[in-house]
Amino acid sequence: MSEPGDGHGRHATAVVFGEWGVLILGPAGSGKSALALALLARARVSGVFGALIGDDRIWLEARNGRLVARGAPQTAGMIERRAVGILTAPFESEAVIRLAAELCPADNLPRFPEGSEGLVIEGLTVPRIQLSLGQSASDNALAVEEKVQAMLQVRRAKANFA
Repeated sequence: MSEPGDGHGRHATAVVFGEWGVLILGPAGSGKSALALALLARARVSGVFGALIGDDRIWLEARNGRLVARGAPQTAGMIERRAVGILTAPFESEAVIRLAAELCPADNLPRFPEGSEGLVIEGLTVPRIQLSLGQSASDNALAVEEKVQAMLQVRRAKANFA
């Protein structure tokens, strides 16, 4: 299944949280949609912008040195909540991905991740946070929000020294 223009389709979900495109990766049934919905709820509570890019299938493209994600146009604004059905959410047609959130088995996670190990996607290295499949979606959403805040602080510190 290949669709929206250029780029490669991937089994993933993506949202915009504040100014950050977040690509959510994990095996089928791992909670990608639940994490996306929890991030959208965190955005509302935190008073930052939140929108769905796409659920279940995301097209990724390297464009001008940035990773751009797009959802399928025919499912724009639609996301599945298990045991409830299809919900609608505010959406954006595309966004620059600045963080990959990877849902992993707990035994594959380092206790104290060191450095800023990234994930190479479409030839570009994207900062990554690894999250436990065993944690609740709201706990994982909080971890993503904390990672975004930490990355913003680093960016601001670099800007102040430039």
